[in-house]
Amino acid sequence: MYINKSPYVSVRPNLLEQINHNLFTFFNATPESSPVMIAMAIFIAKYLVLIFPLTLASFWFWGSERALPRHRIIVSKTTISSCFAMLASFCIGLLCPHDRPFVEGFGYNFLLHAPTTSFPSDHGTIVFTFALSFLFWYRILPGLCLMTTALAIAWARVYLGVHWPIDMIGAFFVSLMGCAFTQMVWTLFGENLQKKLHNLYQRCCSFPIRKGWIKS
Repeated sequence: MYINKSPYVSVRPNLLEQINHNLFTFFNATPESSPVMIAMAIFIAKYLVLIFPLTLASFWFWGSERALPRHRIIVSKTTISSCFAMLASFCIGLLCPHDRPFVEGFGYNFLLHAPTTSFPSDHGTIVFTFALSFLFWYRILPGLCLMTTALAIAWARVYLGVHWPIDMIGAFFVSLMGCAFTQMVWTLFGENLQKKLHNLYQRCCSFPIRKGWIKS
């Protein structure tokens, strides 16, 4: 499904917005685009994000006894980073609301979405925060794999017309802020926080731990 609007109907005097609109026009699909490409983009935009929470769950619940403590620290730091980044994203959206392309009647839309504020992208914020967390605090190769996935999701949501390129760029920098904030917090409180989280986990998940379904 698409909104048949010319991608050139809106030109703003602001240079940044002009660049944003031009980049969107470059990436946005059209009715002439391949149906296979559009279907693939819809799958990426809607479902590929599930890789990230599933990765965190596997890191916390399973693994070798030697690797598990480090894996759980990664999970904790990624979660804190994501919470801070999403809070920052929410505040920015309230202070600097920005319409989505289809709300402006600009370009073509192939994915149904509520007309909420677009900047910065919530999806982008989450996936970039996860990818950056693994790059900073775990290993380069898994981090690069997650970053490639994050970039694919960012591309798909612009391609389908639900986000501007600037929404994804903004999400990337908000994610960087989230990781920086987490590193400061972790330096001060990380060890005690991790012990409390581990104790809470042992109490809340005692039954599946005893059954051997997940690691203690």
